[in-house]
Amino acid sequence: MRKDERSSDPGDGRARPADAPSPPQRSGEARSDRRAKAPRAERILVVRLGALGDVLRTLPAVTVLRALYPGSHLAWLVEPAAASAVRAAGCVDEILVFPRGELVAALRGGSLLALVRTLRAFMRRLRARRFELALDFHGLAKSGLLVWLSGAPIRFGHARGVARELSHVFTNRRVPLPDARISRFERNAALVRALAPAPGLSVPERPLLAPSPGARARLAEKLASLGRGDAAGFVLIHPGSSAGADHKRYAPSAWAAVATRLADAGLAVWIVAGSDSGERALVEAIVAGCGGRAFAAPETPELDDLLALIARASVFAAGDSGPLHAASLVGIPVVQLLGPTDPVHNRPAAASPWRRLSVPLPCSPCRRGCADPACMRAIAPARVAEAIAALAADAGAKGAAHASGDALATPAGGS
Repeated sequence: MRKDERSSDPGDGRARPADAPSPPQRSGEARSDRRAKAPRAERILVVRLGALGDVLRTLPAVTVLRALYPGSHLAWLVEPAAASAVRAAGCVDEILVFPRGELVAALRGGSLLALVRTLRAFMRRLRARRFELALDFHGLAKSGLLVWLSGAPIRFGHARGVARELSHVFTNRRVPLPDARISRFERNAALVRALAPAPGLSVPERPLLAPSPGARARLAEKLASLGRGDAAGFVLIHPGSSAGADHKRYAPSAWAAVATRLADAGLAVWIVAGSDSGERALVEAIVAGCGGRAFAAPETPELDDLLALIARASVFAAGDSGPLHAASLVGIPVVQLLGPTDPVHNRPAAASPWRRLSVPLPCSPCRRGCADPACMRAIAPARVAEAIAALAADAGAKGAAHASGDALATPAGGS
């Protein structure tokens, strides 16, 4: 039964009208004619609102979009909690933040006037950009509606069956998937390929994220104050998950057993979390559970801070989470512990070597999870430690080879 896969503000001048695109098929699906050219557009809107992991998995596709339209103004509409991922990637000209917090506050306060004012102000800003092309990577009713309200005459989105909540009714270029069983990275890339289905148009298999100099400096200062200024090459474990996704977590006691085994093998182990009190409690439980043989890393309140810490690590291990996908886009080897979520849809990026540990059960994958996920409990700590140690050894050998002038081939993706 065990399965181990190794494996902001633009100018206000009017943009030129977009050229009419090639006519779609009668079904509304984008053409696959390789001779087709991308529709001309000088102002482009990307819509992927959240969550963090999903926004991260849209970055490679938007990088391809940037290459297709190097001189166009590219904007991304995103919710506040995931805006840091777009900012870190630096692949767009403008970040439009959807006022989710203000709208929720108005609803909870029962202030219809405040709700209407906030929406009207936001819609004025959106329409003032005069977008010519919009892409709905999110595929829900709210994202489809926003794409339509943007006023863009050309609106790409996923076809019926992929798009949910009837979001396809808001788009006029509907893109089918080449296969239902593809990763989120490939699903997003399919939307961009439909713009210009030319040979060689593929998701970049290279690191796309790096910490800012400011984040590196902040981390160096924190580590120096702890007497660990030169720390690097450690195993970095992130035990948390997004709110409402506890079923994706590996138990603190199991992580403690993993850390103990790694420490016995001579590896330095660090446990990291953001400023959330629940995640910090997980870190404390793991450190205590392994008798202090793992180090509680400094808090990473922002994604940029986490990227700075990831950049110093040799291996990153976590469940199916945004931080794991961030690490794979940094290019650090990752070990993914997968229980209730789909193993194909949630495959890590090809930018880094990775291994996955999962034990498929009759009830998995599932969307809702359960209070006591047997699929996560079934993953043996010994197997996790073994996978981490193997990737750490590979990373060490590769580093040594580069230092000596030799080159070792390390395949991207699972190994």
